[in-house]
Parts: sequence; structure tokens; C-alpha cells
Amino acid sequence: MIIDIPDTTASKVAKGLVKIREEGGQVALGRVLNLVVIARPEEIESSIQAANAASSEHPCRVIVVSDSGPSESTALDAQIRVGGDAGASEVIVLKAASEVVRHTDTLVMPLLLPDAPIVAWWPSIVPSKPSAEPIGAMAQTRLTDSVNSDSPEANLRTLRDNHVPGDVDLAWTRATVWRGLLATALDQPPFEPVQSVEIEGDSSHPSLDLLGAWLGKALDVRVTITGIPGAQGLTRVLLRRASGDIEFSRPDGKRATLRQPNMPEQHINLPIRSLEECLAEELRRLYPDVFYSEVLIDGLPRVETKP
Repeated sequence: MIIDIPDTTASKVAKGLVKIREEGGQVALGRVLNLVVIARPEEIESSIQAANAASSEHPCRVIVVSDSGPSESTALDAQIRVGGDAGASEVIVLKAASEVVRHTDTLVMPLLLPDAPIVAWWPSIVPSKPSAEPIGAMAQTRLTDSVNSDSPEANLRTLRDNHVPGDVDLAWTRATVWRGLLATALDQPPFEPVQSVEIEGDSSHPSLDLLGAWLGKALDVRVTITGIPGAQGLTRVLLRRASGDIEFSRPDGKRATLRQPNMPEQHINLPIRSLEECLAEELRRLYPDVFYSEVLIDGLPRVETKP
């Protein structure tokens, strides 16, 4: 069910939501968190789709705030979605002029579930310091997505300079499976040092930088990233060792091949992770990701990118 409420206030929207629950038998008892999404107008629907998919595992109240552009008006247009149009969540969409949206904390305060964690998510806008944003200061977890931003590499380094515990970028989450596979391969004999690491793929994709930073920090080596024209994300990781190299190759973005000395080739299903999967993973952990913090701050200087 979708209900439009034009020219309203956040308090009226909150009362409207209570009335809908009372009349329709909807309850909020199972909601475990507040997910506040700061979205551009063109990404409202894709953000709601990802949140609805993640809500099957994490029932939540989703509040989407979108800037409708400069205006002298302080009018707020809202929409409430419940039932089949909201997955296991309640979705509230707020569209307001830029001046109103600047005060996101005041705007969403009446709509937050009390005593529930707050997660702030910017699907493509990357604030230079998420924790300093009005809603970021309220949130326990702050999710950015430099992959979808206008300047991925520059934004990743800005996030590094202004990082505080609780910040996480979904470029890190997109590399979770790669980290698991590489850790498993290195946990097999012979247990000898890795001399260098080479990574190939879309050089503008920040997941390559973060995976390289993780490997560089964990193995105490320099990491080289080489851009491959037309690549789909991360396509190849090569770990050089004295007894022979470990190589993961995924040229098609779907299936990876593992090659190791004196071992038969292994083929592994490794599709590019969806936004829904990454969002659901981060909503499982409502506490600071210590490993991400260390990799972002200490690991990135070890990465060298070639054109």
C-alpha cells in the first residue's frame, strides 16, 4: 500500500503512520533498526528496492530523504509505503527543498523508532566527513558507497582522511568474498611469505584499492593495481611467492579460477555482489568495523595504481 501525503510536516506523517497501522493491523514491534537514506531523486526507487530486499533479514523502518532542489518553499511532500510495497519494513519517503533537507536530523526525528539503532546510508553522495553530517552525528553506523559516486578514488581518500569508527564504505563490503577466498588459499601449505601482490581490473573501482590495502597491510608487501579497459570490477589477483604463485582470475565477472603450484585448477562461482547483498551484510554488524578502519588508514598508502 502506498499513500501520498503532499504539503505536510514530519509530525503529521508520524501520526499518519500510526493511523495506518491501527486501521490496517500493521505493527512495528519487529522492527530492529532505523535506516535513514540520503538519496538523489533518481535513486529513490533503487534504494528502496535494496532496503526492501535487506529487510527480509533486518526488518526496519526506512526513511528516505531526497533534495527536491533550491526553493523558498518549506513544504514537505511525503509518501508512506507498507505491506507488499515495503517488504518487511515501513518505508517513508520525504521530498523537500534543499534548505529543509540540510536539517536532516530535525526532519527525521519525529519518525524514528525509539530505542532502535540508526544507520545512515548515502547510496551515491559521499560526504567528506559522514560523522559530521546532521544524520551522521546521530547514527551508530554510516554507510557510503564510493563505487557509485562521481569521483570514486578521490572520495575514498577523503573518507580515509576524515574516518571515525562507525564509518563503512560498501566498496569494502563488495570485496568480502574475495578476502575470504584469499585468506583460505594463504592458510594452506607451504606457509611462506608473499613477496608481492598484483591486482587487475577496473582501476577506478575502489574495491580494488581496499582489497589491495588489506593484502598490503596483512602481508606487509607493496601492492600494484593495473587497470584493464572494459573490466568488470576486480578480475585478477596474483600473489607471488618463491615456490610459485597463487592466482585468482575472474575475467567474466561470474566465475573465478584458482591456480596454485602442484594443484589442479579450481573453479568457483564468484558473481559480482549485488547492492542488496552488501547492504544486508552491513546491517548485520551494528558496531564499528575495526578491520576496515585499519585497512583504510594504514593500508591504502601501500597501494600503487598503474594506468
